[in-house]
Amino acid sequence: MANRTMSLCSILGFFHHRSLPRSNSNSLGFVHPDSRFWSFNLSLSFTGGDHTRFHGSLMDLVMEELQHQTRTRASSQAGLTSIKDGPETKAEKKTLQKGTLLEFEKDSKKLVLAVVHRPDKKQNWIVLDQNGFVSSIRPQQITYIVPGIEVIEYSDIADFAKKAEELLDPSILECAWMEVLERNQWATMEEIAEIMYGSTGPLECYCTHVLLSRDDIYFVLVETRDSLVYDPRSTDEVEDLIKRKMTEEIAKKELDDFVQTLYSAKALPYESKPAKSSWLVEAKVREMIESLVAFATGNCKSDCKSEEQRELARNILSTMGMSKLSSAAVGLLMDIGYFPIHVNLDVLKMNIRTEHNYKTLLAAEQILARTTDPDEHIRTDLTSLKVYAIDVDEADELDDALSATRLSDGRIKVWIHVADTASWVDPFGTLDKEALHRGTSVYLPTATLSMFPEKLALEKMSLRQGELCRAVSVSVVLDHDGNIIEYAVENTTIKPTYMLTYESATELLYLNLEEEEELQILSDAASLRYKWRHDHGALDTTMPEARIKVSDPDNPDPTISLYTEGDNSAKRLVTEMMILCNEVIADFGSSNGIPLPYRSQPQANISDYTAFDKLPAGPVRSFAYIRVMRAADMNFHGPLPHATLGIDGYVQFTSPIRRYVDLLAHFQIKAYLRGHVLPLSAKELQKRTFVANMHMKIARRLQSTSLRYWLLEYLRRQPTDKTYRALILRFIKDRTATLLLFEVALQETCVVSSKGSDVGDQIKVVVIASNPRRDYLILREV
Repeated sequence: MANRTMSLCSILGFFHHRSLPRSNSNSLGFVHPDSRFWSFNLSLSFTGGDHTRFHGSLMDLVMEELQHQTRTRASSQAGLTSIKDGPETKAEKKTLQKGTLLEFEKDSKKLVLAVVHRPDKKQNWIVLDQNGFVSSIRPQQITYIVPGIEVIEYSDIADFAKKAEELLDPSILECAWMEVLERNQWATMEEIAEIMYGSTGPLECYCTHVLLSRDDIYFVLVETRDSLVYDPRSTDEVEDLIKRKMTEEIAKKELDDFVQTLYSAKALPYESKPAKSSWLVEAKVREMIESLVAFATGNCKSDCKSEEQRELARNILSTMGMSKLSSAAVGLLMDIGYFPIHVNLDVLKMNIRTEHNYKTLLAAEQILARTTDPDEHIRTDLTSLKVYAIDVDEADELDDALSATRLSDGRIKVWIHVADTASWVDPFGTLDKEALHRGTSVYLPTATLSMFPEKLALEKMSLRQGELCRAVSVSVVLDHDGNIIEYAVENTTIKPTYMLTYESATELLYLNLEEEEELQILSDAASLRYKWRHDHGALDTTMPEARIKVSDPDNPDPTISLYTEGDNSAKRLVTEMMILCNEVIADFGSSNGIPLPYRSQPQANISDYTAFDKLPAGPVRSFAYIRVMRAADMNFHGPLPHATLGIDGYVQFTSPIRRYVDLLAHFQIKAYLRGHVLPLSAKELQKRTFVANMHMKIARRLQSTSLRYWLLEYLRRQPTDKTYRALILRFIKDRTATLLLFEVALQETCVVSSKGSDVGDQIKVVVIASNPRRDYLILREV
């Protein structure tokens, strides 16, 4: 038969059959090779022959034109057998010379055509590429030498490349795969060129090389002992790869669409950015956003889902031309408005639950509907007492209050009333489990995350002014020196008279009003107890504290309210009464054999107290004490001394609404007062306390980092020339000192001058730089 001027695959390419014909047998429609084509009229022209019209199926033409002898694949170590007499060997490859046309890989990984100009040194070659650039290339950069061209001029490369581009139809590679697969053997590049283009000319071979180099579906490149051949994949493999490629293309399209959405959101002004909820409507968009959030907050762990999220987040960042770092993801989420500018990343990183779940809220609602009091018959009515609830200004969970009177012999009797939280909560119920999981209420400048559902904590548990409230009251009679003479622990009903802030209580004490005699008696009792404890070895570790309230924290420029809290008389009053109550509960538990979370602290590592006495009293000395204090310990069978407080035993009891360990003590004490079996053994107490303390450590770290963030943000907003008073607490190295900034109650390091400055001296500093997101503050002495 005469030579063909057009191959069968070229004809198929002309008719744009770009996918395999479909069949009902599978999703991609692969069918047996003998029945894969349909019938239609076709005209072909053969060199030297007549114009002939064929009627019949295209498959008949294929079988007539492409008959061959079936050969089996050779799998021996010597290599595979080709369709032709033998494969092109590596030794037969064309050597380079001036005028040779080749393809090479530039430093940018881009493939370009070039013509060889001359050798360069020993191994390199000087070439002139299709873009007119002269390059010195290494042999390793050469990806293909176009065969059949002895010499080509640089000016001819563009025409060659244009013709090649016109012939690059990927669909004809599919056709070639069908034919080679049908033969059940591999093929060389030249054989595939013959199948696709009906020729092994330079242009056709180059086009075949390009198509095969781009192919990741139909053929596998196999290196035999002396040649490179192409092995057709099986039908199942091709079907699987096509499915995979389609999936990848869909994923890429979704990624590209998402990235465009991100660009659009970034370009919008802050007030016009999409709402956070809008990113969570569509499943794919939500998946990508959640991946960015997980990556930004470091919550991509080692499981499969997390690894997928990490990879997806990195792909998104890479597609946007951003670094593949968690900080870049944070910045991106801020730029699109998903994260507010002042997002608390630690809440997300620590997986802090900001809401109570449905089961917990339902349990709270059931308790709110309850009207009976299980301890009504054993409660002592103390509603005639004047009761002071003193706390910080923003306090909502009011779990302690105070009363006092002076006895006829001049001694003082005080009552510490504690919210009877255990009368509402079952030690094995849903609310108990929720409180254990949280460990404590978390107080942030931007929000309060309550241990119990807010409505229950505020409406039922808290000691609300002017309302009848359930309490566990600890009454104590003090001797003239502050020693405990007698005490009692009982269930009570109280009616708080005043809700005071520390500031308002301090003012009332200063006024010394006759009608508020009870408040002054409480202050006298606190003074007695303070002296008594310090006579028994207590250390004063009080340090100034900052409190910040942030309004509308999602706003880029929220309002920051800052005030510092020193050691005022009202705060010392409350502190002493709380310590007194906790000391009494420890003694009560010990006397009655009640397992409780007894807290102790060994003596500090102080060999010479006179060295501390030489330090200025106040923050400097307190700071020094804190540095040498030893870690607190827990015991669940009986009390041990608490050296720092100067008492023989201590059980946290005064904050059962906001601290789970206090609630554990209430469960035990309440059961004893009722005459019931104690609900928790020492072992169970230890187990629960360990879990609660773990969550409390997380909460304290969160509170600390959040407070510092907003302190730095507050300082960042101040005028650059504003000066701050600073107290030198200690020298770290040379003239680098730890300072206490009075205005913000913040400890920070700074280099101070050597002009007579010493520990306890005050200096003035200015803020050079403050960056809350990166957590750094730079000060300079002035």
